[in-house]
Amino acid sequence: MTKLRTTLLATTLLALPLVAQAQPVSGLYVGAGAGVNFQHQFNLTGTESDNSGRAKSRIGFVGLGSVGWGLGNGLRLEVEGNFRDNRLHSIQGAEGGGGRQSTYGVMGNVLFDFNGISPAFVPYVGAGVGYAWRRASNVHPAPFEEDKADSTKGAFAFQGIVGAAFPIAGVPGLALTAEYRYFGVLSTTYNNGESGESIKFGTSNNHSALLGIRYAFNAAPAAVMAAVVVAPAGKSFLVFFDWDRSTLTDRARGIIREAAATSKATAHTQIEVKGYADTSGNPRYNQGISMRRAQTVAAELVRNGVPKGEIAIKAFGDTVLLVPTGPGVREPQNRRVEIVIR
Repeated sequence: MTKLRTTLLATTLLALPLVAQAQPVSGLYVGAGAGVNFQHQFNLTGTESDNSGRAKSRIGFVGLGSVGWGLGNGLRLEVEGNFRDNRLHSIQGAEGGGGRQSTYGVMGNVLFDFNGISPAFVPYVGAGVGYAWRRASNVHPAPFEEDKADSTKGAFAFQGIVGAAFPIAGVPGLALTAEYRYFGVLSTTYNNGESGESIKFGTSNNHSALLGIRYAFNAAPAAVMAAVVVAPAGKSFLVFFDWDRSTLTDRARGIIREAAATSKATAHTQIEVKGYADTSGNPRYNQGISMRRAQTVAAELVRNGVPKGEIAIKAFGDTVLLVPTGPGVREPQNRRVEIVIR
């Protein structure tokens, strides 16, 4: 087994290019995103009854940046700065009105990545609390333009996050993100211009859709097979598979033909075909793909003249790793089928 592993490692490192691994975020990362936001109507309550109403907003811009730390088990902690901007196109109940509201804040977030559901993307959820400032620019219920809110006030803020990260092959640690965020800010009160009165802005309820990018600094590159590689050791043959694949290349078929020819020329009682997977999928998925890989190799052996009754198929999923890794890691040396001629 030691000889087999040494041969395999040397062949892989010398022959194959390097690309990114998908793995749980561990250590420092940074992220940024931008998109659109929709601001729910909110109450404007003035000192005078005719100076009140409900502000209606147009769809606006949202942008944010974050710095975080991954704990390696799916949990992430981060600090976020954000900005949202919406124009108010009318104030119901107050004969028109208008203005603009901009919101910017600082949030502390806790997120959890669901690693292992799919190697192609990692869904996540999160929540955050912090403080946000609502900048009111010329907000007034018409026709009282002199009684306007034109200042900045802060209040407690909170949010919920649902998103997914899509790792970029070829750049370890880099991923695209897509997110929905609910963002709320408690009510704020502004001095009402020259009149000395006041306007209270009700709680802000905001829905945002963002596309973004994230980079984790600790991600290490891993070898990915450009073609199927085999390392013979006595009467054993290893065939490696591309990530999330159970199909054979021409090179793989050549290796299996060699194994079939060896079995015909050797006195043997049984041929074992054993399938394995890396840890990038969940256990159920890994068990299934390791079985599909073993069945594909066994069918090719039969096509090359090996009696079906002499072949024993086994699948081990991610329970027997040639290279020990943590969960959620695309390790090419663990995506293999071993043909053992006994």
